[in-house]
Amino acid sequence: MSQHIPSFYPADPWQLRETHYAPEQLPLSETLFALGNGYLGIRGDFEEAGLGSSSDAAPSSGTFLNGVYTSTPITYGEKAYGYATHNQCMVTAPNGKLIELRVDGERFCLDQGELLDYERTLDFRTGILQRKLTWRSPTGKTLAITIQRLVSLDHQHLSVIHYQVTPIDFSGCIQWLSGLDANLPSTPLEEGDDPRAGSGVSAGDIELLQRQGSEDQLLLLQHIHSSGFELASGATHRINAAGDIRVNHSSSNSGAQVEYSCNAAKGETVSLTKYLAYYSFATDNAELTKSNDDHLQDLRSHLDNVATKNFAAYASQQQKNLENFWSTADIEVRGDPSLQQGIRFNLFHLYQSLGRDGKTNIAAKGLSGDGYDGHYFWDTEIYILPFFLYTQPAMARKLLEYRHHILDAARQRARDLAIAKGALFPWRTIGGDECSAYYPAGTAQYHINADIAYAVQRYFDATGDAEFMREYGAEIVLESARLWIELGNYDYQDHFCINTVTGPDEYTALVNNNFYTNVMAKNHLAYAYEVHQWLAEESPETLQLLIDKLELSDDEPKAWQKASAQMFLPFDQTLGIHAQDDGFLDKKIWDFNNTPAENYPLLLHYHPLTIYRHQVCKQADVLLALFLHSDQFSQEQKQQDFDYYEAITTHDSTLSACIHSIIASEVGYTDKAQAYFQQVARMDLDNHHNNTQYGVHTACMGGAWMCMVNGFAGLRIEDEQLHFNPYLPPGMEGYTFRIQFKGSLIEVDVRSKASDDVDYTLISGAPLTIQHRDKEIHLHPSAGADQPTAITSIA
Repeated sequence: MSQHIPSFYPADPWQLRETHYAPEQLPLSETLFALGNGYLGIRGDFEEAGLGSSSDAAPSSGTFLNGVYTSTPITYGEKAYGYATHNQCMVTAPNGKLIELRVDGERFCLDQGELLDYERTLDFRTGILQRKLTWRSPTGKTLAITIQRLVSLDHQHLSVIHYQVTPIDFSGCIQWLSGLDANLPSTPLEEGDDPRAGSGVSAGDIELLQRQGSEDQLLLLQHIHSSGFELASGATHRINAAGDIRVNHSSSNSGAQVEYSCNAAKGETVSLTKYLAYYSFATDNAELTKSNDDHLQDLRSHLDNVATKNFAAYASQQQKNLENFWSTADIEVRGDPSLQQGIRFNLFHLYQSLGRDGKTNIAAKGLSGDGYDGHYFWDTEIYILPFFLYTQPAMARKLLEYRHHILDAARQRARDLAIAKGALFPWRTIGGDECSAYYPAGTAQYHINADIAYAVQRYFDATGDAEFMREYGAEIVLESARLWIELGNYDYQDHFCINTVTGPDEYTALVNNNFYTNVMAKNHLAYAYEVHQWLAEESPETLQLLIDKLELSDDEPKAWQKASAQMFLPFDQTLGIHAQDDGFLDKKIWDFNNTPAENYPLLLHYHPLTIYRHQVCKQADVLLALFLHSDQFSQEQKQQDFDYYEAITTHDSTLSACIHSIIASEVGYTDKAQAYFQQVARMDLDNHHNNTQYGVHTACMGGAWMCMVNGFAGLRIEDEQLHFNPYLPPGMEGYTFRIQFKGSLIEVDVRSKASDDVDYTLISGAPLTIQHRDKEIHLHPSAGADQPTAITSIA
């Protein structure tokens, strides 16, 4: 029920292109053209915005560091025991993009003079953001300007800007004013009651300790009082111009600037290359034993080192990195360039956003904006991790290592809620502490424990990484499983019940026996018992260490097994569907016919209590359980549940349409599956939910991959084997993707509407047996040849 906004950007399979300057598009384009590398993220605002500019000033510029945050007390009108106490908010680092251009004293500004030609592109193969334009100043001087920007995928602290200027019809003085500014940007739009917007960072929490400048360098050192982080940021420059270069350095209360002036002859190109570096130091980091001067000296040395390479060298590295990424991650969509652009845009942004160090994760908005304050959610394990698991498994492992990294905080959160054993992972967080101020739709979503355990199980099944299980996975699964025994109870019929919880559907809160939660908990408990048995057989020394560390009693695994076997799963015999919870079907159905289109999303127009007392779903809940544990439910049951719940779902969450597309594919509703996918694939490019200005929707981006691979291609993992049930959706001429599984890489090519016109190709790795519908296929490498073997399944 989202408002469709026609795309401003032409369909291009490998690029996002902006063909004319539109000031009203700035908040959206700054998100879409953002760059990142998992640690450093830079929004796509213009270089000239912010240095004395007016109408062209970027309203929502941002430079973000993954895992670096402020921590501020949450203010409640009425507070109770165990409420989350502090909110963590991703920090906006100093803005180093700032470069103001002047020609013979006239300032370059897109809102002044005459713009003769303009194009901005973000290339998914090169990772380069480029703006190329021809501008005539108010006094008639014409310039050709090309500005290129990258955030290095090989050097996590580095971004480089290459700024070229060519006088077309004059010779004159070219000046660049380059800045590093610690002022926090203004919020893009009025937040109002929209919980999806960021709450912002208090400027008083971040102290500028030092600022230094020289002929070619700008250096800042900051301290975040609330969280203890220290942040060092710097810039250095290289000028390529004939003749003398004049330098003038200055500083301000919020940063430092340096001005370069040179003469350029008509037709002669001069350029400035700006190297930006950002470092953060946590309170428990040994680097904090260094003095402030040591930090700045290290930064100075780093900048001198990176500046020995020109922009072209970094651009070449960037392209090689992305070639490697696309070699396993790409999905080729034939016959629909709009969807092709959408899917590659999504996968590119996911790659840019992912924390790679095991101590950071991926935020709901990635590193493209400060929506949701930069928090990590369950989105990671259920919607995002599958893409990385089956295309970049080493990166998937790092996401799960992060959950182990915050396990102690999860243990403490469980104690806050009077849970004596185990851990409760936070609903929304950065550093590990619960940051959800609204517990009915936050903390009460205990299913996050089972979501994380599910992801661990999928990772181990797909990789066989026993080392990970011994070091991280087993402790995550066992410790988080203990929550369910503490939380649940047996009813008079000896069913294991879990009461007063919230499932994925945030329009229904604090209910008994949410179906999704119980299904996930049931499988979590069974898997915990299985992991315990596996450790006893394969690594008894690891098991003993865990028993000692967790004080795990002998009877706990048996309790997990029993609770799993006797888990209550609500089902309505009259309707023949799974009930979303014990009381959901007793409620009145929301009056959709008399709800104005402008009143969606409902959360912005109705009090939660109004929504809670109705049958209305914000997103997939029951249907998500049917997908994640597909082998436990019949095709007929999935269809009945889909028919009922689709009719009462608003899709106000961007997590919803992808799951509906996948189940629609499975039950044969191919037109619906394709319609949902079209919305998912271009959610941000077309701004379907009208809030992409706050940042991209990373979970929806992962959902786009799932629509293709789990939906159209029908991928399921059953009995530790890949199962495919592919078809060609309406409007497509074919599609191709690759899957990594148990060390082997296979390619799936669906070529036509013929039901079995599919190629399965073993690209690399050991022989692999897969299932194509009801047919078993054995993939082998070519004997004595370099070429992989292609096997076509024919009915």
